[in-house]
Amino acid sequence: MAESWLDFERPIIELERKIEELKSLDENGALKEEISKLENKASKLREDVYKNLNRWQKVQLARHLKRPYISDYIELMFDNFVELHGDRNFGDDLAIIAGIAKLDGKSVVIVGHEKGRNTKEKIRRNFGMPHPEGYRKALRVMQLAAKFKKPILTFVDTPGAYPGVGAEERGQSEAIARNLREISMLPVPIVVSITGEGGSGGALAIAIGDKILMQEHSIYSVISPEGCASILWRDSSKAPEAAEALKLTAQDLMGFGVIDEIVSEPAGGAHRDSKDAAERLKRAILNSLNELTTLPKEELVRKRIEKFLKMGVYENR
Repeated sequence: MAESWLDFERPIIELERKIEELKSLDENGALKEEISKLENKASKLREDVYKNLNRWQKVQLARHLKRPYISDYIELMFDNFVELHGDRNFGDDLAIIAGIAKLDGKSVVIVGHEKGRNTKEKIRRNFGMPHPEGYRKALRVMQLAAKFKKPILTFVDTPGAYPGVGAEERGQSEAIARNLREISMLPVPIVVSITGEGGSGGALAIAIGDKILMQEHSIYSVISPEGCASILWRDSSKAPEAAEALKLTAQDLMGFGVIDEIVSEPAGGAHRDSKDAAERLKRAILNSLNELTTLPKEELVRKRIEKFLKMGVYENR
């Protein structure tokens, strides 16, 4: 699907296609040297392009149509996944996937946003923007994890909570606020992985954890660049400038102390090799779990609360 590639990726894709074309024509090995030179050129081009992305390009990469979602990571990283449905109050929000699974033979609970891959699925999943019943489902499943002393793994990838009238009428802000309070006090290890977009309170509602991991080309911000540009300049086309001001990349947030670890992605991003991306993320999650499971539950909760309380600074003027 050529249309799914981003503008800054096209020179790489064109070079890779040329290499594949030459390989298909090279039956006797006469083009081996030329192919080798082009492969070296492509490797250097990939390295240069992805090492020097600006913040808006990072936003585009975090939203890439081929970027792995939680459904992909469940398939690639876990065994025996059993999905749990409903908030026991209003309905089952499919923008949130939740359930239990095995990670390297250990039982864990999984909660995350799901955007959907094609048009039909995107509509079904509400483009990864949960209603309040989605957050209540997430909390219900997390509390179930605490009851049975199972670690919680969350996968964050949402533009934000759904802002519709119905969501507001059913208590969107209350659902998010309740999650922030209740999740902060759950006495089990919680590892958060930001895998795509981490948008505002819609992301934060399942992003309270002991370890916050962030994939190399994901973003995490209080507002989308388009929303920020609309407020500051009344012009959403200035989103690239807003992205620079928001400082929303993994590298920015590591510097601010908001996240704990940047998880590297395959050359060119997670969408170029989902299996490799999943393996890298799995290793980071397992390392975090190994560290957290040694802590007494009282210390776990205390450190989690302290972690978030110390974020940010202010000045009296």
